[in-house]
Amino acid sequence: MFAEKIDFFLNSCRYKIFFVPLQRDSKNIMAKENEIMMSEYATWRDMVIAEIHHQRLHTMMKVNVDTLAHYHYIGSEILRKQKEQGWGTKVIDLLSQDLQHEFPMVQGYSPRNLKYMRAFAAEYPDFPFVQVPLAQNEKEIVQVSLAQIPWYHHISLMEKVKDLRERAFYIENTARNGWSRDVMLLQVSGNLYERQGKIISNFKDTLPAVRSDLAQAVFKDPYNFDFIDMTQVQYESDLENQLTTKISDFLLEMGRGFAFVGRQYNVVVDGDDYKIDLLMYHLHLHCYVVVELKVVDFMPEFISKLNFYISAVDAQIKRPEDNPTIGLLLCKSKSETKVKYSLRGLDAPLGVAEYQVGQIMNDIHASLPTIEEIENKLNN
Repeated sequence: MFAEKIDFFLNSCRYKIFFVPLQRDSKNIMAKENEIMMSEYATWRDMVIAEIHHQRLHTMMKVNVDTLAHYHYIGSEILRKQKEQGWGTKVIDLLSQDLQHEFPMVQGYSPRNLKYMRAFAAEYPDFPFVQVPLAQNEKEIVQVSLAQIPWYHHISLMEKVKDLRERAFYIENTARNGWSRDVMLLQVSGNLYERQGKIISNFKDTLPAVRSDLAQAVFKDPYNFDFIDMTQVQYESDLENQLTTKISDFLLEMGRGFAFVGRQYNVVVDGDDYKIDLLMYHLHLHCYVVVELKVVDFMPEFISKLNFYISAVDAQIKRPEDNPTIGLLLCKSKSETKVKYSLRGLDAPLGVAEYQVGQIMNDIHASLPTIEEIENKLNN
């Protein structure tokens, strides 16, 4: 009897020892299966989300194309009838009244919008494109798609920008950068068309042809720092502080592709610490950009220091897959001749530009009445 109990006990132990590991392995297997399933689900879910985003964008673009085509047709018909029948502007009021009566739930048929449609058709007879000559070659024509931006962007551009080539520039840049209408108008008021690509540089001598053209187009002159309060700026560090505090405004002015890396970025050369004013990276040029700020006029010795920083970044920070570092020197003002002389013979790619501040305040002051005008008003 005792022997039987011993056998039963040993069999029970074997059973338990064998059973417990099986239970643990089963839980691990189930956890791994769940982990694999969730990973596969996440990949599949992201694919579905990406497709939905793609379809929504496609739908929005199609709606925009259809809207512009519809408005262009109405505008063309108004132009045609006014030309053939000699109808005046009263026909627009009459047509607006009839369309709003026929389609009471549809917006966009106000007299003002119909006049915009007429102007749109007159401005762009080759819809859905606008044809403009290239800046480099007046005989070569390029077609810019009008469907890249919404209707109200077009209205603003027709009012603010009269030159077709300049307008095409803002159409393409608005589409490329995803600008809202307010941001687009900010770029228009800041005269981006005249500033883009105007930087004095040695890019053609130091970069391959394709990259030099892109680099030249990326930088501008002058930069518009109207968001800076220059009454608080005495030293370069004050300017750095304001630019980095208002980093969104700064990056918007720098342009698409710029990413902020750091301020007073430390590099050590032969045991000595050096501070780079601003270090940035350009996603399309695939290179670091060293930005040096000066609150005074350009001086030739500034180039030497910037060239030193470019060499340090190339040697210590740049990875093999990065392109050579570019330098940008921003000064209060500059002499083009002095800049060109200073850049001659350098191997490192760099450019020099000015920055402007206070234009908004100047515009405000210009619009205010003078003391004499106020006194005359009071006396009268």
